[in-house]
Amino acid sequence: MEPPALAHLPPGLTGRPLTTRPLCHDDAHAVFELMAAQEQADLGWVEIEEADIVSDWARSSADLAHRTTGVFDGEQLVGYVEVSPGGRGDAAVLPELRGRGLGTALAARMVEIAREHGHRVVGMPVPQGSAGDRLLASLGWQVRWTSWVLELPEGAEIPARDLPAGYSLAVATPAQLREVWTVAEDAFLEWSERDREPYDDFEASVLGRPGFEPWHLRVVLGPDGAVVGTSLLTLGDEAVYVSRLAVARAHRHQGLAQVLLVDSFAAGRAHGATRCELSTDSRTGALGLYEKVGMQVRDTWVNRAIVVPTAS
Repeated sequence: MEPPALAHLPPGLTGRPLTTRPLCHDDAHAVFELMAAQEQADLGWVEIEEADIVSDWARSSADLAHRTTGVFDGEQLVGYVEVSPGGRGDAAVLPELRGRGLGTALAARMVEIAREHGHRVVGMPVPQGSAGDRLLASLGWQVRWTSWVLELPEGAEIPARDLPAGYSLAVATPAQLREVWTVAEDAFLEWSERDREPYDDFEASVLGRPGFEPWHLRVVLGPDGAVVGTSLLTLGDEAVYVSRLAVARAHRHQGLAQVLLVDSFAAGRAHGATRCELSTDSRTGALGLYEKVGMQVRDTWVNRAIVVPTAS
């Protein structure tokens, strides 16, 4: 049965929850292809990787049966919506089907899923000025913050910084994973509007990401041997992407983030990357710092959100 908000789909289209159940439908690849087509149309290139979908859905908090809806034309996925715990939404429409009301139906379904799970607000990132951005604006969704994907031009180098006395760089060991999670979550929750990520979700999305290798998780150790800074690398065909770059509050203003960035990009290049990328948003105040060390904005996204009406 189609979800209520999708009852008025264009003729011939059907809706159902997505799944990764064996011997049934494994929809991760279809979602990747759909989101890649949308990014190609909006940006002119593709940023999403199938591993992003797989690792997100590997989390114990992922509830595809109740938090996702896929729209199909026969066997082809042409529309998708998901609301993760915390009220983050994601959606995509096959570019060839734009202008037929599918995006509006998916936006309504996103609000419905959010209401079913008790979220007061639901929001999603969209490329600034894209068809999705314009649609959500027309539906009353407001911009909460702006985010940027930055890259270090090929051949450029970030100025090196020396580690303070007593500090050291290392690859994280399995015994340090909870420390890594704590440092990253403490830092991001200073400005992020979400609940603390469960450790099991962190472990599933990091260690369980296809292609993960131990050297992808870098740390700075303090004088007492505790983890005080961390960064996580993902390696694509040509680029190394840095995420979860964080330094514990008590150890900031010593250049540790820059040390981690130089180390992370060097590690990526040593494994074949020719481009170095990361993202930040307006809540962190870090854009100027990345630009100061030579990184350049490649594309700009906005997070648009709407207050979820209570059930009548």
